[in-house]
Amino acid sequence: MLKVWGRRSSFNLQKVMWLIGELELPHEHIDAGGQFGGLDAPDFLAMNPHGRIPVIRDDAATVWESHAILRYLAAQHGAGRFWSDDPVARTAVDGWMDWSQTALQPDFLIGVFWGFYRTPEDKRNWPAINAALARCAKDFGKLDRLLEGRSFLLGETLSLADITAGTSLYRYFELEIERPALPGVERWYRALREREAFRTHIMIPFGELRGRLDF
Repeated sequence: MLKVWGRRSSFNLQKVMWLIGELELPHEHIDAGGQFGGLDAPDFLAMNPHGRIPVIRDDAATVWESHAILRYLAAQHGAGRFWSDDPVARTAVDGWMDWSQTALQPDFLIGVFWGFYRTPEDKRNWPAINAALARCAKDFGKLDRLLEGRSFLLGETLSLADITAGTSLYRYFELEIERPALPGVERWYRALREREAFRTHIMIPFGELRGRLDF
């Protein structure tokens, strides 16, 4: 059976669990990281020498790094859904996946979520937070334009591009922050909330993380 290591409040684990839910894969979830610890245990480091979550084990395959895991699961279990078997068709998905990891995620998760929500109020760097919010507005503006005339980022079906970018939406819309009008993104978010896997694995309350910089 597929085994998955990580804590459910982990942003990167949530991406993986969302895809597992979409694929309806039987799996065993093993709490690791944060308050659960275990990342410096020899057995865990033997799976991921970086000592980070998420990690999966699927028969003989052990995979770490969230986007590598997503690509593996889609290729191994998705039968062309979410990540096309056609290398030309995959390029758009890969491009938006990489953009999500190198631009959107640092701007939102690090700049805003960590800078604002996870940092104690008396330690917040408001110029840095406001700069990150401005970058997020541009990032989500790009997605808003991309969504014009389509249900999902790359057409009428969900892909790994939606999963990697869409994992940010629950936290982005739940935080007490200023947001620009984003009709396309808001419509996309409503559509994602109708998916059981999104509700189960992404819409997880994150109050335990308020003011916490320790994990």
